[in-house]
Amino acid sequence: MILSKRPEVERFLGHPPPEIRICLIHGKDRGGVRERADGLAARIVPRPDDPFDVALLTETDLDNDPAKLQDELAAMSLMGGRRLVRLKLTGERAGPDRQAAEALKAHAEGTLNPEAFFLIEAGALERHSPLRKAAEASRQAVAIPVYEDEIGDVTRYVREALAADKVGLTSEALELFTARLPKERGVMRQEIERLILYLGPGSGRTAGPADLVDHLGVEPEASLFDAASDAFGGKVKDAQSALRRARAEGEGGPAAVRALSQHLMRLRRAMTLMTTGMGAQEAAKAVGVFWKQEREFLRQARAWRLADLDALQPELLEADRACKSTGSPDGLIAERIALSIAARARRRGL
Repeated sequence: MILSKRPEVERFLGHPPPEIRICLIHGKDRGGVRERADGLAARIVPRPDDPFDVALLTETDLDNDPAKLQDELAAMSLMGGRRLVRLKLTGERAGPDRQAAEALKAHAEGTLNPEAFFLIEAGALERHSPLRKAAEASRQAVAIPVYEDEIGDVTRYVREALAADKVGLTSEALELFTARLPKERGVMRQEIERLILYLGPGSGRTAGPADLVDHLGVEPEASLFDAASDAFGGKVKDAQSALRRARAEGEGGPAAVRALSQHLMRLRRAMTLMTTGMGAQEAAKAVGVFWKQEREFLRQARAWRLADLDALQPELLEADRACKSTGSPDGLIAERIALSIAARARRRGL
């Protein structure tokens, strides 16, 4: 069966039902996959690193000994009780995928050790993957796809992590920080921990945008946040350079297109507020513009028209869909839409 909604996934990972003996966790965000698998492993056995209760296998193990996976699933725990067999795949090779699917089916049928729990971590699996199809079809298995976190999920994750160490951010600082976070869960966690150390664990401090200047100043030019601002500001070369640096640092096309969409929506909200009589600086503050970017943001808000932004929205949606298509050159797609926006900005006098 498939579990994809956050509440049901968290419920399963926190208290896996005894009748489930197989779990496949897969997705492009390998940090998110690993984090969920680590949490589940700790629920299955008391010591996830104990070689007497746990077998850790990789694709190399399957290559060297094709029978090893089913042998491990058939073996009994040397200490008695439940046993964990953990397989880590990249999701890029058909052979290990098929071997894992065959072992999953055999284990689901009960022909191996029923006290063994089979935990599989994989990269992004296509719908035609034998492993994915086998896990989704079995009543003894759960398949958990790990998708890139939405901005609301990231915000909640950051807020909860900071609160656990008794520090916090204002709403403007929180929006600024989350906009700069990498989307890979493992790297994201490291950045949050770095921020907690910067604020002082247990200090009770709540930081605003100005307090983050030194902390975020190490890589502002390479961020997708600034790339989007450069594009809407008509800075063609700067936008292109920033996107390429971000891509070299691991940010993909979907994240770049999302940053462009977020900047468009922020511009649109501010411009709408200004049409109702709100002052320009007040509108910029209301939509969470960092004070250092306020002058450039307002320059753009004066040059763009709401009709221009509305016309851009379907193009950004189409670029987002194209980036997420299998095998697409997502980096080039994002760069093309960013340069198109920059060219239009130039025509608006920016």
